[in-house]
Amino acid sequence: MTENANDSIARAGVVVDATPEQVWRALTDPAIVKEYFFGTTVTSDWQVGSPITYSGEWEGTAYEDKGEVLEVDEPRRLVTSFFSPSSGKADVPENYQKVTYLVEAVEGGTRVSVEQDNNADADAAAHSSANWQMILDGLAGVVGRA
Repeated sequence: MTENANDSIARAGVVVDATPEQVWRALTDPAIVKEYFFGTTVTSDWQVGSPITYSGEWEGTAYEDKGEVLEVDEPRRLVTSFFSPSSGKADVPENYQKVTYLVEAVEGGTRVSVEQDNNADADAAAHSSANWQMILDGLAGVVGRA
């Protein structure tokens, strides 16, 4: 059976009781990110072409993932590349994933959605989707308290 390329895209979304500007800040402010992104420290100046790093500790093991800011359309769209050395894959362009954050004002708040491509297969995409949903649910909780 041949897998559809769309099967390897992770997707998640949530409606947040906040403005698009508040959601954007929650996506790009390291202090806020750390609150909902499994304690991750994110470092970037959020300019196109700039590096981005994600560092922290997961289950007792230190990690530092990385990527590059590819697109910025504040407060609507943020696109980054992403690579995790813990994947066991070579650090080459074809092993990077593209992560797209979309922020949209909707009735009742702001919808934030994430897509992450280049997952190994449908199971990996489902796993990533579940992780992203936890992250976005956490973001909604943090922004909702602000």
